[in-house]
Amino acid sequence: MSREQISQHIKEIFRELKTQAIVLGSAIAIMWILELADFLIFRGGLNSYGIFPRQVIGLRGILFMPFLHGDFAHLMANTIPFLTLGWLVMVREISEFFAVSAIATIVSGLGIWLFGASNSVHVGASGVIFGYLGFLLLRGFFERNILSIVLSLTVGFLYGGLIWGVLPSQPGVSWEGHLFGFIGGILAARLLAKQRAKTRGTRGQGDKGTRGSKEF
Repeated sequence: MSREQISQHIKEIFRELKTQAIVLGSAIAIMWILELADFLIFRGGLNSYGIFPRQVIGLRGILFMPFLHGDFAHLMANTIPFLTLGWLVMVREISEFFAVSAIATIVSGLGIWLFGASNSVHVGASGVIFGYLGFLLLRGFFERNILSIVLSLTVGFLYGGLIWGVLPSQPGVSWEGHLFGFIGGILAARLLAKQRAKTRGTRGQGDKGTRGSKEF
């Protein structure tokens, strides 16, 4: 590899890291800005845009829930795992971050809406975070390649303890969001693994066709 190629490769890495930082930083900034506005201006009123189980108006909360939090302690508890697990999801492809986020948001939101406790409101990014956890833990199983397996084992070692959050162990905590977010992450791992396998198969057939025509 020439010096110019190495330099170009380094620039591409820095561009990728910059894009990742912008995506994650923007998401976290929105969460903090909304919580500040809720505290200073709306006095907790924004939480009315969370999910109200089995109420039609509560369906809007599926989109808003990840950006709303009960208080600053709740937001702080979600900020670090969102950044770390979110970055691990996007480290291979940023598009995977958006796909996993969308699937985890929808599955966790619908799960809460269908099975959450009556007369409750659910807010917070925990469902999405547990979606990232489920995706990272099961990606190695579905993809069956060394790097994915190593990443899954590493995440299991560092964050495996979070999995107990899918059980109803603490009052006031949306374990339903954790559980269905985790399921959404597993579903995303399955779907994206199938998509990657299909893409590799198509490329492989194309390569064979190209080699055949050259040999001919």
